[in-house]
Amino acid sequence: MEISQEIRAKVLIEALPYMRQFYGKVVVIKYGGHAMVNSSLKEAFAQDIVLMKLVGISPVVVHGGGPQISQVMEKMGVKPVFVQGQRVTDDDTMSVVEMVLVGTVNKDIVGLINRHGGKAVGLSGRDGDLVIAEKMKIYRYSGDDRPPEIIDIGRVGKVKGVNPEVLMVLLQKGFIPVIAPVGVGPNGEAYNINADLVTGAIAGALKAEKVIYLTDVEGVKDSQGRLVSSLTIADLEEFLEKGVAQGGMIPKLKSARKALWAGVKKAHIIDGRVPHAILLEIFTDHGVGTEIVSHRED
Repeated sequence: MEISQEIRAKVLIEALPYMRQFYGKVVVIKYGGHAMVNSSLKEAFAQDIVLMKLVGISPVVVHGGGPQISQVMEKMGVKPVFVQGQRVTDDDTMSVVEMVLVGTVNKDIVGLINRHGGKAVGLSGRDGDLVIAEKMKIYRYSGDDRPPEIIDIGRVGKVKGVNPEVLMVLLQKGFIPVIAPVGVGPNGEAYNINADLVTGAIAGALKAEKVIYLTDVEGVKDSQGRLVSSLTIADLEEFLEKGVAQGGMIPKLKSARKALWAGVKKAHIIDGRVPHAILLEIFTDHGVGTEIVSHRED
């Protein structure tokens, strides 16, 4: 069905105040899930990023790559092992993680954005000591009368700090940073870090206007499985405490909370399976997915 000229004009007019509002602002996007593997969604993502840049927004992309890492490991005859959702990462596995995330996935995303007219630059958290990592500790509880067992899962880290200077320089020069979630430890060693957590930390360090998480569901669901269009930090805390949030949604909510605490205006968890979901979220009146704010305005 052909779209009429009137509808086309209305779409542009609806977007105009948002272009004005977000001009010159930083938006950090977590790129992952189905949007990273479906060819048409990959193209749409790159177009969204380039369009944002062309209208004066400064996008920063943080990407995942867990399935790609597992695929390469299996081809090498190594079976991936997970404990409490975290990939067990010995030194050899860390080499594979870095090779896939930094050497393959990151460069593919950079190339895709550049092919659509952007000026993307690939980084890992080790570049310029961008993401400072510390070792993540995993505990196994075996009863109230016993101390928890500490499980060593190797070079899996959490974000200790962010040095955003390299990103600021790139943004000032008109580049689009694309970041692989590999952090640097106290002795210069690499750490594998959840991309959602890296996204929130970087958004907070840059005092971004928005942080957006692409995922493979419509957004945050309540206990009845209904989409929640808006949450506050207090609502988010309740969802985490009562176990309403499950699986991969937990690190996204924790990451969004950290970003908002650090001064980011809004967080959005949106369905990356929807073509041009980022543009729909930023430039339309109703948006898509779930919006998270510090508190509701009266």
